[in-house]
Amino acid sequence: MGEFTGKVALVAGGGSGIGRAVTELLAAEGATVVVATNVEDHVRALREELTGTPGEVSAVVADLTRAEEVRRYVDEAAERHGGIDVLVNSAGVQRYGTVEETSEELWDEVLAVNLKAMYLTARFAVPHLRARGGGAIVNVASVQAYVTQDRVAAYAASKGGILALTRAMAVDHARDGIRVNAVCPGSVDTPMLRWSADLFRGDRDAEDVLADWGRSHPIGRIAKPAEVAELVAFLAGDRSSFVTGADYRVDGGLLAMAPVVLPEK
Repeated sequence: MGEFTGKVALVAGGGSGIGRAVTELLAAEGATVVVATNVEDHVRALREELTGTPGEVSAVVADLTRAEEVRRYVDEAAERHGGIDVLVNSAGVQRYGTVEETSEELWDEVLAVNLKAMYLTARFAVPHLRARGGGAIVNVASVQAYVTQDRVAAYAASKGGILALTRAMAVDHARDGIRVNAVCPGSVDTPMLRWSADLFRGDRDAEDVLADWGRSHPIGRIAKPAEVAELVAFLAGDRSSFVTGADYRVDGGLLAMAPVVLPEK
């Protein structure tokens, strides 16, 4: 039996990237996983590629920024499987621009996908978690909740908001037996990061850009989604039973290193 055998987990944004890796790991550990994605192809891929895992995986298409679609996703999953034990929020978009360059529409898009969607999934999932006697919520943020590169005003604001929301939820729902934590990855080899690499590669190969970004981490490379999923699963499971309101970096040492290089002797 796996660690999550008998558990029902929702993975919002679980169709690709970190969310897909979380879905694979939880299912491998016996969980019944219900994924929400806004991409129809992700639903088909999950259905075709994750058959035969110890746990059951299903997926629905839903716009996680719309309350009624989120309510339907959460309530139908709970009704079909008898409740909810785990919620993982991994949906996200990356957009670029200073506050001057960022249109109101772009700002609203980033904050809606990266932050509002987490509020909505939690709003509708908490009653089901409470009914089971408690559970765990894990929110995927970013190292850019702490530090920021240039021209990511909306993205950085959304990721900082996730950490504040995580703390508030942890305090509010500790009495319900619900633990709420966040993970903050550095650069991870996901479709979103590859989209960024392609955007900025110029005449270079995107793989060269990814390698450069990897070298900015002391470990010397970007992360694999499965490496982030391991921390998510730990926080979602019983082994972290006294951990709540916390945020954990999984960044290859990125934020431990001061950007000062000593001269060669």
